Amino acid sequence: MTTADSAMTDATTRLLEDTVSRTITVAAAQLELREVDSFAAWADQVRELLDRTTGARLVVLPELVTESLFTTEPAWRDHEISQLTRIAEHTDAYVELFTAEAASRDQWILAGTHLVATESGGHENVAFLFGPEGQVHRHAKTHIFPAEADWDTGEGDELAVYDVDGVTVGIAICYEAEIPEVCTTLTALGAEVLLVPSYTFTEAGFWRVRHCAAARAIEDQVYVVHCPTVSHLDAPLAPGWARASVLSPCDLVFPADGVLVEAATNEQDAITHVLDLDLLHENRRSGAATTHTDRGRRRDLYAKYAHAQL
Repeated sequence: MTTADSAMTDATTRLLEDTVSRTITVAAAQLELREVDSFAAWADQVRELLDRTTGARLVVLPELVTESLFTTEPAWRDHEISQLTRIAEHTDAYVELFTAEAASRDQWILAGTHLVATESGGHENVAFLFGPEGQVHRHAKTHIFPAEADWDTGEGDELAVYDVDGVTVGIAICYEAEIPEVCTTLTALGAEVLLVPSYTFTEAGFWRVRHCAAARAIEDQVYVVHCPTVSHLDAPLAPGWARASVLSPCDLVFPADGVLVEAATNEQDAITHVLDLDLLHENRRSGAATTHTDRGRRRDLYAKYAHAQL
């Protein structure tokens, strides 16, 4: 190869690098809580659902994905909901399962959330992000829903973002998505995609999270993967109202309603979508509504009223 040929090859490579969009394929795996007689039976259901996410590099499962394990006790219907924390006994098996699944499937898996025992004797609602090379990241829910206080759960004190194949993701568990400061902080830390596992007991609760997730997509100009829990189990466990979705800002380059793809309602389902990160960043620069930048322009104005903030 001549020097001229080499220079042309290098130029062609740079051109391709400039024109190929940075993308990641995501999936929301909307699991249905079902009565199971063992951890193995629950794990089989999880694997069947993950089989439907082939082609996705990043998979999101719902909040309290392990709650079905409460039903492994034959008399579970006679127990109080305060005993839900006993599912923490399965933490090691849960971590082992998803560590293996992420590796064997070559996927990043946000394995919903799981109740984890803390050193202080309480519990936290923790999202685990498993990577294909053995990575395990943990995010403890920082704002628990009022009903969670009945489960002896405390709140985490950290917010962080994580690199997934060059894409920066943040985790906002259910009620956290209803707290704008959480997602604003994650976006300020560099989040391009927010992962929102949720579990809502009513349709009203579902729409609270869904509308707030859509608002976060608009105001922070990020993609949101919202994955709720489906449940038709009896008391003391709560029902779960669900319709998973992948959301974008509402602008000319995206769907008018910001809904990129949506799952079936209240049944186990998996949806997949390819996210274009270059398109997202261009929208931040030149979209009709550049809220990602504009909401930070007037910090001086907000500071004047800091005394009025909660």
